[in-house]
Amino acid sequence: MSPSLPADLEVLEAGDPNARIALVLHGGGGPQTVAPIIGHLASSFHVLAPTHPGWNGTSRPDDIDSVPALAAAYLHRLLADGGHDVILVGSSIGGWIVLEMAAQAAAADEYKGLIGAVIDIDGVGVVVDGEPIADFFALDARDLAEVAWHNPDRGYMDPASFTDQQRAIQQSNRQTMTVIAGRGMSDPSLLGRLGAVNVPTLVVFGDSDRVVTPAYGRAVAAAIPGAEFAEVPAAGHLPHLENPDATWAIIDPFVARS
Repeated sequence: MSPSLPADLEVLEAGDPNARIALVLHGGGGPQTVAPIIGHLASSFHVLAPTHPGWNGTSRPDDIDSVPALAAAYLHRLLADGGHDVILVGSSIGGWIVLEMAAQAAAADEYKGLIGAVIDIDGVGVVVDGEPIADFFALDARDLAEVAWHNPDRGYMDPASFTDQQRAIQQSNRQTMTVIAGRGMSDPSLLGRLGAVNVPTLVVFGDSDRVVTPAYGRAVAAAIPGAEFAEVPAAGHLPHLENPDATWAIIDPFVARS
């Protein structure tokens, strides 16, 4: 039996409800990190952007305890809701989730036609020899800005400026990340399973990302038949925040072809 999403799952909806669905999945920084993607895609899609169970104080069922479990739950919900030709867009951990969803969907006849395309933006999740994932849990706020942003001064958030509520949410989110993604934020089996993915896939990386490097992204794309790879200049781990225009210039043609 597939893990189930909580009944009170928070889902932001935008765009035309009758349009093609774009499922936008956030990374460890929370749903606000994908707000520009939601806004950009809303002109053409019915955008669904859930807050992952356990993030921002939301509930998390006990069986949502890994990325494969969360991916299975999202697939099950999309299928139950009559989804078809859905475009999956994920950032960071969200990128890992959409890759896992695509791999699972390719391996099960029940999901045939459910997924139409995948966009992985600076996703983690695979193990690439010689390209380690930065140890997020060992980084303080300044170190995180240094590895995640082309312009670290723009990305740095001084913890001293946080409210008690913000600190509590951040701590809770990190605990949830530990459960869902694990300390290594990767699955050694995933890279080998990506060869089964059979939908158009675009892997997008900021050229200054040091959480996972562009070389890591190229290895991910190379593992997926027919996948495209592109770098966003002057951008780090969240290119849609640092250089949105250049990000859309890469994503929009792919979406049009897909």
